[in-house]
Amino acid sequence: MDNPDGTRRRLSRAMTDAPNDSKATPDAAAAAHSARLASLIRSEILAAGDALPFDRFMDLALYAPGLGYYAAGSGKLGPAGDFVTAPELSPLFGRCIATQAVEVLNALGGGDILELGAGSGALAAEVLTALETAGRLPDRYWILEPSPELAERQQKHLAERVPELLARVDWVQEPPSALRGLVLANEVADALPVHRFCIPAQTAPKDVADAVREILVRADGEGFAEVQATPVTPGLADAVAGLRLPPSTLTGGLCGEINLRLRPWLALLGAGLTAGMILIVDYGYPRRELYLPARRDGTLLCHHRHRAHADPYIHIGLQDITAHVDFTAVAESGAAAGLALAGYTTQANFLIGCGLDRHLNAAAADPETLLDLAAGAKQLVLPAAMGERFQAIAFTRGVEPPATGWCGFALRDLRQRL
Repeated sequence: MDNPDGTRRRLSRAMTDAPNDSKATPDAAAAAHSARLASLIRSEILAAGDALPFDRFMDLALYAPGLGYYAAGSGKLGPAGDFVTAPELSPLFGRCIATQAVEVLNALGGGDILELGAGSGALAAEVLTALETAGRLPDRYWILEPSPELAERQQKHLAERVPELLARVDWVQEPPSALRGLVLANEVADALPVHRFCIPAQTAPKDVADAVREILVRADGEGFAEVQATPVTPGLADAVAGLRLPPSTLTGGLCGEINLRLRPWLALLGAGLTAGMILIVDYGYPRRELYLPARRDGTLLCHHRHRAHADPYIHIGLQDITAHVDFTAVAESGAAAGLALAGYTTQANFLIGCGLDRHLNAAAADPETLLDLAAGAKQLVLPAAMGERFQAIAFTRGVEPPATGWCGFALRDLRQRL
């Protein structure tokens, strides 16, 4: 809804359509925590003069020390949390990742693994277990985790699942300066803060840079409101123009997200990788499939108590905020970091290439286990579930693939879509 002053309030399906129960309404302690973070954000808006770029709002909402969603102590993953990721959904995901890891470590003659944002620790536990079985344990398993609550949960989970391997695991706050091995980023890129923009209807491609409006966040009483304004973020208008959106997309106007942090993020990871692979798995699309009229309002998505909605201005600090990944931008960022594109495909293709069927059949002796694994496998690979919505992309430096190619991309490499 647009207001006379040009601000735009976002209404939330999670609040307007959902029953008014404990899942939709925070308890008193959570509400107080949310209010403290909201107050902090309003203070920064005041200090900035009037408004903040959306990426700074998202940064504070997710990562403000002690208060942001990923920096505070609320449960996030699993049935009692806000969402479930592939490693919690099925151990087959971790076993397939381990298969790709074996190829990389074999090609290097050993090395380390760095996992970014390790969630509950389920992926680390499954990968370590599978690598031990394969006789190819990493020298070190590094976990870069910004959330103290999640780091504690990971330590507890690994101590229970793989106590004999816990000594190989170290938690860090920045990537190792010289890593030889594999970097894993599962559902990390979607949580990098994004800028949001709008382009008016009927804008010609040649006029995009002059027409771009940046979405800023203002204080609005005890809440927040959006305003479209001349861009205040240096380079934003040129970056949006650089998307080269087709006339068919621009005709009806477009609001969307652009991630200006992808390039420095991959530059940092690439700078620390002396030899090995960076593997990124996340939901998103190649650019020409991301910015379409069907997604004219963007892809911003919030998760709170297993409810997905599009309002980032409620449950401040209590909900995840994400945006779909532009995998063309990821590929461009990898190239700018001096990395070689090793492959790009859907999650379904990647997991099948990494032996999903073989890992599933290995449980055939136990019918009950097989039934559970089969149900999880369907969620991982079916197009209507995660199979097509999630993508996998990999970059390498100083390592040669097997003669048959990297297993995760050998079934079907879709890099031509980028």
